[in-house]
Amino acid sequence: MTATTGWMQRHQIALYVGAIVGGLGFGWVTPGSDRLESAINPAIALLLFATFLAVPFRAMWTAVRHARFMLTLGVVNFVLVPVVVFGLSRFVANNDAVLVGVVLVLLAPCVDYVIAFSGLAGAASERLMAATPLLMLAQMVLLPLYLLLFIGSDAADLIEVAPFVDAFLVLIALPLAAAVLVQQLAPLVTWARGIETAMLALMVPLMMVTLAVVVGSQIRGVGEQIGALVGVIPVYVAFVAVMVALGIGAGRWAHLDVPSIRALAFSGVTRNSLVVLPLALALPAALALTPLVVVTQTLVELVAMVVLVRLIPRLVAGRHDASSLTPGGGAG
Repeated sequence: MTATTGWMQRHQIALYVGAIVGGLGFGWVTPGSDRLESAINPAIALLLFATFLAVPFRAMWTAVRHARFMLTLGVVNFVLVPVVVFGLSRFVANNDAVLVGVVLVLLAPCVDYVIAFSGLAGAASERLMAATPLLMLAQMVLLPLYLLLFIGSDAADLIEVAPFVDAFLVLIALPLAAAVLVQQLAPLVTWARGIETAMLALMVPLMMVTLAVVVGSQIRGVGEQIGALVGVIPVYVAFVAVMVALGIGAGRWAHLDVPSIRALAFSGVTRNSLVVLPLALALPAALALTPLVVVTQTLVELVAMVVLVRLIPRLVAGRHDASSLTPGGGAG
C-alpha cells in the first residue's frame, strides 16, 4: 500500500463528502450537466470490479462457514427489510414513480461503501466484503419478486424485465467474472497482479468519481422536483432509525460478537442506490421521477453514514475489534 493510498483510506469519509459537494456544485451551475448520466454505468461497473477484486474469493467459503452471521445477515436484508419497506412505502403509495423508487432502492442491500463505513466503526467489514457476491446475487433474484408484490399491478405493468437483465450482466456478472479471473491469474502472470494492485489502489478515487457523477448528473432534476421529493425524506430517515434498531437487535438475538452486530446494523441501513440507479434510469417516461427518488436516498444515507460511524460504536460498545473475531462468527 502506498502512502497516498493509505492516506486516502484514512480520510475516505471526508473525500466522499467532498466528492458529493463537488458533484452538487458542478451539476447545479453547469448547463447540460445531466449529460454526465452516460458515465454512470461505466463508473459503477469499474467500482464494482474494484470491490469484487477486494473480495478474497478463495477465503469466501471460510466466511460462509460463519453460519450464524451469514444467516442473520440474510434475515436482516431479505426478511426484516422487506417488512419495513412495505410498511414505510404505504406512505408514498399514491404516486407510482415515488413508490417504485422507494421500493427499488430500499430493498437492495449495499455492497460497496458499506464496507468502508462499517470498518471505520469497528464492524466486521471483512465479513461484509466476503458476503458481497452472495448479497448481490440474492438481491437480483429477489428484487423483481418483491417489486411485483409491493408496487401493485398498475405500476408493475410499466416496468420491463430487459433493463434488469442488462444491469445484472453489465454491472454485476461481468465485473464479478473479471475479478475472479484476475484473482486466479494474479499469482501466475504480471499483468494480472498489476491490474489487481492498481484497482485496489483506485478504490477510493473510483467511489469519489461515482458519487460525483451520480450527484452531478441528477442534482438539477432533484432541485426542479424538490416539492415532489421532500415527502420521501422522512421515509428514508425512518428507515435508517428502524434498521439500526433491528440490525442491532437481530445480532444480539443471534448472540453475535460486537463487530458482527455493528456490521449487521450497517448492512441493514445501507442500500445499493448506485447499482439500482441504472435500473431507475431505464424506466419509461411515466416513471421519470423514480431516478431522482433513488438519488435522494443516496444523499440522505450518506449523511446518515457520517452520523452512524460515531453513533453505532456507542450503541454497540465493546473492547473487541474486527480483527479479534472468533471462528464461529459469534461471541462463543
